[in-house]
Amino acid sequence: MTIDVELAVQSDYKWLKENDSHVDAAWVQRCIQLKEYYVACFDGKRRGFLRFGFFWGIIPYMDMIGVDEDVQRSGLGTAMFNRWENDMREKGAKILMTSSMSNEPEPQAWHRHNGFKESGQITFGSFQTTPEVFLVKELS
Repeated sequence: MTIDVELAVQSDYKWLKENDSHVDAAWVQRCIQLKEYYVACFDGKRRGFLRFGFFWGIIPYMDMIGVDEDVQRSGLGTAMFNRWENDMREKGAKILMTSSMSNEPEPQAWHRHNGFKESGQITFGSFQTTPEVFLVKELS
């Protein structure tokens, strides 16, 4: 079993567009250009991605992490997270941020396992009535 995690490049575009269904094609392209995507390969095949941005333009915020269902719990997600965390630390980040909906206990448990702590919840009116739980991780 070999896991490789790299920043996404243009040749990943089609795969990302098909596998990151939460954003449109233009956003996928934007994130590739700004180096805000990681792609994980499992035994040479793309099997996961991590998309991020910057809250307030400065705090690294993990928007989405996706791993093919049949390889979940293989270490692929953690490998992507560790790469992202290390890269953000090297760039001088002091804190990381992420979120998940309050009715998603498994993602929240995974974030906590990786060192995140809950920092609050908000709702987004009729756009999203289920509260979003925000989590932060202090970097040392």
